[in-house]
Amino acid sequence: MNATGKFAGFTVGLVVIFGAALALGSVAGPDVAEPAAHTAGDDGHSAAGHDAAADPTPGGLSPTADGYTLELASDQVTAGPAVPVQFRITNPSGVPVTDYTPEHEKLLHLIVVRRDLAGFQHVHPTLDAAGTWSVPLDLTRGGDYRVFADFTPAGGEGVTLGTDLRVAGTYDPQELPAPAPTTTADGYTVTLDGTLRPGETSNVTLSVSRDGRPVTDLQPYLGAYGHLVALRTTDLGYLHVHPDGHPGDGVTAAGPGIDFAVTAPSAGDYRLFLDFQHAGAVHTAEFTATAAPEEK
Repeated sequence: MNATGKFAGFTVGLVVIFGAALALGSVAGPDVAEPAAHTAGDDGHSAAGHDAAADPTPGGLSPTADGYTLELASDQVTAGPAVPVQFRITNPSGVPVTDYTPEHEKLLHLIVVRRDLAGFQHVHPTLDAAGTWSVPLDLTRGGDYRVFADFTPAGGEGVTLGTDLRVAGTYDPQELPAPAPTTTADGYTVTLDGTLRPGETSNVTLSVSRDGRPVTDLQPYLGAYGHLVALRTTDLGYLHVHPDGHPGDGVTAAGPGIDFAVTAPSAGDYRLFLDFQHAGAVHTAEFTATAAPEEK
């Protein structure tokens, strides 16, 4: 595979369009439709469309699942601040999928992270009539990246596919940060309360404060007060979970705490990425958390 593309009609090169903020919840372009916000009933959507409590197997470990395949136009690009990347999702017949069911206000969520778990991005590509998705990515730093496509084909169940993207450029691998209950993001302090248990559904709360004061006016982002992606550090197995409740239900508070139910499929370390919106901007808080059996 080389940077000239995988199949006809696809091009991937280095074009400076804009700098997508790395690891700060960047959003690149609207989908072809802007559907309504999710409702309380759809919070069960998780990796590969399964109920995580019933089947904790992570998604994104393969480019093919349930007959659907994630195909990058090229699996190698040159590092840059806004590298245009294109891909298709093909169905069990090998035909590009053009009809999707919106989940959390978007037709498809693309999660991109380097294999050392640096450079997290959660973006929303645009879809053309032929089934080609396009998005500029901040790939300033070289290395091997994992690309996850989280989507629901029309009439089907949710699917999460994953594949690798090689970025030619300077590579400065980062050590995994040690587990800690508190982190900062753009002047905000976020605290993690709760413990992950392998094979069990764990309730965790992520609380947001700024300048020592609790933030109680979080703004809806993609129909929720927060979105959480968890990646298993050993193989980047993917979990995409959403908070309890939703804005406007008369019960869910707009902060400071955002409650999640997370099922860790196995013991070990996970990297958690929380997207939240406040004062008109989206921020991403990052944690390392360890899933360990409860001591008897």
